[in-house]
Amino acid sequence: MARYPHVVLLIETASVHARHILSGVARYLNEHRPWSLFVLEYSGLDESLPRWLRDWRGDGLICRFHLTPRAVERLRSLQVPAVNLDDFPSNPWLPLICSDDMTIGRLAAEHLRQRCFRHFAFCGFTELEWSRKRREGFRRALNRGEFFTGAYESAWGGWRSRSWEREQEDIEHWLRSLPKPVGVLACNDGRGRQIVDACQRANLAVPEDVAVIGVDDDALLCELCNPPLSSVMPDSERIGYEAAALLDHLMSGSRPSLRQWLIPPLGVRTRQSTDVLAIEDPDLTAAVRYIREHACQGISVQDILDQVSLSRTLLERKFRKYLGHSPQAEIRAVQLRRVQQLLAETHLRLERIAELAGYKYAEYMSVAFKRATGQTPGRYRREAQSAVRQIAAR
Repeated sequence: MARYPHVVLLIETASVHARHILSGVARYLNEHRPWSLFVLEYSGLDESLPRWLRDWRGDGLICRFHLTPRAVERLRSLQVPAVNLDDFPSNPWLPLICSDDMTIGRLAAEHLRQRCFRHFAFCGFTELEWSRKRREGFRRALNRGEFFTGAYESAWGGWRSRSWEREQEDIEHWLRSLPKPVGVLACNDGRGRQIVDACQRANLAVPEDVAVIGVDDDALLCELCNPPLSSVMPDSERIGYEAAALLDHLMSGSRPSLRQWLIPPLGVRTRQSTDVLAIEDPDLTAAVRYIREHACQGISVQDILDQVSLSRTLLERKFRKYLGHSPQAEIRAVQLRRVQQLLAETHLRLERIAELAGYKYAEYMSVAFKRATGQTPGRYRREAQSAVRQIAAR
């Protein structure tokens, strides 16, 4: 009877992100050879390891939680292949697979930019590298004429030394100090829930005064917010899948080809906390909303003018003043995002994608797509859809 590899998963199970990672591991095992697994159900608070692990002689481990220096040395002494899923600096000796946190920050900024915000802020944790990277990705994504107005950051474990009420008072004071309207990225959905709650205490309307976007797309936490929280969706399942594939690779005697793999996010799940256009001009707001709802139906600028009481010259002037581009450019941008979505998520023919995105001809769509992205639709699709298979080729 064949012996299954004995693998320990040191993965905290309290968050939806971690549970989706476990789903990715399970998917890999369903497609390949099974393992004999022990899952250490770590809550995120206790950094101790089980005593039996000291003398364990298994085949591999996947690690995702913060370890004390003593625990790190104990794991190193095991001398088994291992993969790290947490970019906390305690585990630099392990190959790392984690979310591309800079891209998560950039995606959040783009989401708020599409809603015409010009002031941006961040709420995170002081000592966590992933929070810092999300803040930096968010800040660096801002364009000319957009302003990063500051960050509120406190210790990850600060709730153990200071009360929820004191923390919320400080966040409320910070929110009051920001220019309005403002778009705020919370480093995760838990932080996002704090922001929404503090806005209610401060009598600030969400999303009209403060639009809030979190990270992780934890549906339960997001729906507990009032209004429900928009959130960036990490590709957590892919992290688990690739970690299992890499560990399998290492257990076969191979060496990792890289020291770090960064997994880009899937996109943004839009809920009510960012469902707004931060423009004080009602005619322009109506025009932008009409474009975003109807651009993929092949509309023209004249169709927009039929919806608002503006001349073409005044409409153009307002678009360039508030958005920095023309109405036609806004139509093209909405169409482009739809094409990218359909290329990444479907196997539809280009003719059908052109039809769904509001183009008369697939050939014209392809030319416009390459002009905007630097890639042909075919290349973009291949890169977007091959991501899950890349680790097997490594």
